[in-house]
Amino acid sequence: MNRRVDTLLRTALDAVQGSALKPVTALPSAVRRRLAGTPIQIDGNVLDSDLQLLLRLEGFLPGEKKQSVASARANLLTASKLVAGPRRELLRVTELTVRGADGQLGARLYVPRSAPSSGGGLLVYFHGGGWVVGDLDSHDNYCRVLADDAGIRVLSVDYRLAPEAEAPVAAEDAIAAFSWAIEHAEDLGADPSYVGVGGDSAGGNLAAVVAQQCVRRNLPAPALQVLIYPAVDLVGRRPSRDLFAEGFFLTEEDINWYRDHYTPDPALRSDPMVSPLLAEDLSGLAPAHVVTAGFDPLRDEGNEYATRLTAAGVPTTHTCEPTMIHGFTTILALPGETQAAQNRLTAAIRASLNPAG
Repeated sequence: MNRRVDTLLRTALDAVQGSALKPVTALPSAVRRRLAGTPIQIDGNVLDSDLQLLLRLEGFLPGEKKQSVASARANLLTASKLVAGPRRELLRVTELTVRGADGQLGARLYVPRSAPSSGGGLLVYFHGGGWVVGDLDSHDNYCRVLADDAGIRVLSVDYRLAPEAEAPVAAEDAIAAFSWAIEHAEDLGADPSYVGVGGDSAGGNLAAVVAQQCVRRNLPAPALQVLIYPAVDLVGRRPSRDLFAEGFFLTEEDINWYRDHYTPDPALRSDPMVSPLLAEDLSGLAPAHVVTAGFDPLRDEGNEYATRLTAAGVPTTHTCEPTMIHGFTTILALPGETQAAQNRLTAAIRASLNPAG
């Protein structure tokens, strides 16, 4: 039976190249559940069956093996294209440059058809990838979908990566780029009072740092911080790191590999510029929308950060998607609960950053 299933999955993957996961998602839901295998339940949560099937497929997908930085970057870009779903067409996508901490950075502005010509909302977005991998292209369709579904402009920033640029370079780039976006909001078609900051995983870390440092440095603050399964503590360890150390996309080996490249000096890891959860005072920060995933090794630190924000008086909404894995927001090719979770996120962003509601 396993050989027959693996053959079917291999056949589906051969068709996946260039057409995302359509051959798999076109199967009846009952067939997909059967191919996924026995439901996985951990810590009171049941893994979404379509994600479980995708994790089986991951054995056939180009692996993000951490043999070298170059191969990891190439593998992530390839894998991201396989799960990105159909390309979302927008009114306009523009390449531009923004200010970084030391020179100009590449960026991409996404403008949906529903956005007003001026005075709309804008989300400055930092991609995930452990501060080492990922770029504008790896998150291109996600930013398209985010802009389109939330009805706002999205400015994706190509901050500098480690190991070429160690911590806190990415954080300083993020702060500079966000400040630039506030200064140029009207040029970008946005209302300066509706400019938010967001990101996933390592990008969520950078967004949290931006929100903190805008207060610490007396800079214009974001209207909203969107923290999607953020990495917020490079020092501590919580139960979810052990519960989901293997088999759920982001592994313990991955986390340590990224950490060691971004912060080769362990002394930097307790600095709030690297680990925003370790900041002593979180009061006065921008309103936050925090999303965590039930099958994510980073789940507990993200949950804890949301709790600390609330305790500090920061208006915070926190959604833990119990059936999801790390990285689920960029897996746009899957139907069902993954899409529903994505819809909940974009609805929350629309409610906060779209002046039209």
